[in-house]
Amino acid sequence: MFSDQNHHSFQRNLRADLLQNGLVGSPCSPRDSQESSPTPQFKSINSLALSLLHSPTLTSIPFKNIRELNPSRPQDWNRSVFIPIPKKGNAKECSNYHTIALISHASKVMLKILQARLQQYVYHELPEVQAGFRKGRETRDQIANICWIIEKARESQKNIYFCFIDYAKAFDCVDHNKLWKILKEMGIPDHLTCLLRNLYAGQEATVRTGHGTTDWFQIGKGVCQGCILSPCLFNFYAENIMRNAGLEEAQAGIKISGRNINNLRYADDTTLMAESEEELKSLLMKVKEESEKVGLKLNIQKTKIIASCPITSWEIDGETVETVSDFIFWGAPKSLQMVTAAMKLKDAYSLEEKPRQT
Repeated sequence: MFSDQNHHSFQRNLRADLLQNGLVGSPCSPRDSQESSPTPQFKSINSLALSLLHSPTLTSIPFKNIRELNPSRPQDWNRSVFIPIPKKGNAKECSNYHTIALISHASKVMLKILQARLQQYVYHELPEVQAGFRKGRETRDQIANICWIIEKARESQKNIYFCFIDYAKAFDCVDHNKLWKILKEMGIPDHLTCLLRNLYAGQEATVRTGHGTTDWFQIGKGVCQGCILSPCLFNFYAENIMRNAGLEEAQAGIKISGRNINNLRYADDTTLMAESEEELKSLLMKVKEESEKVGLKLNIQKTKIIASCPITSWEIDGETVETVSDFIFWGAPKSLQMVTAAMKLKDAYSLEEKPRQT
């Protein structure tokens, strides 16, 4: 699990000021918790109360257990209340709902501390092509990158092919045992992984609707809903897929200014790109294979292809991958007209203006 040296190091380093930072920075709001405690009072806790939270003599305080890396923790730290929110479409279909999760306020303080500890590994392990849930990065960055790549390919008179991958319930399909192994491979210290494993062990949830709540049930896979660590953990999980697919070493891609670019990502939303149909299909099949090894499956019906020239019909697992002429991706708002303008390749990339490459 973890050495005594790591244990005592983390114990010493979990100072009261870290708890204070966790309290100040934790995204606590009344609607985000199953607790009835007043959030403003919780966040503006005074120094005396803070010292009590940090006291090793108060066994009833949950932060003592954290400080000692004890597997035991308050039961409500392992419990979530799911509230289904309808999306568009038939309200009788479960797939037309997304959920929000209400979790313990106190657990958010510990999660905030862990998040700060994990940031150095995020910066070190995740590549620039991954912009999802990273400080100073947003979907507009990747949209601008797509537009720039299209323009450069057009200037160089290159054909260009995009595949926009959609995963089926990606965050809900993360295998916990595989996640811990991946974190170890990414260099995450054992004592941090141990804390995460303890937080994930014995998770329970209930669903609350206008008709009442369900019985509590066990959660066996997926990253925690409502947890600020989930985007970070999923990014590590997705990075493992791309590394094993060999995208960084692959020759397939678009060559611009001496650099080969074959993917852009925003969390689970992945765009593959290449200069030929064969190269693009090769990239897609590699990603598909490695994704399935860790429990993630492509949603072929929502995976789309855009190309600057005619392309043959692709079938994967008996389903046809649709080729489209335009595509709104990464949740781009309508105000970003450059998205649809750039992705309509027949308008932004006229084949009649250049000879086709052989």
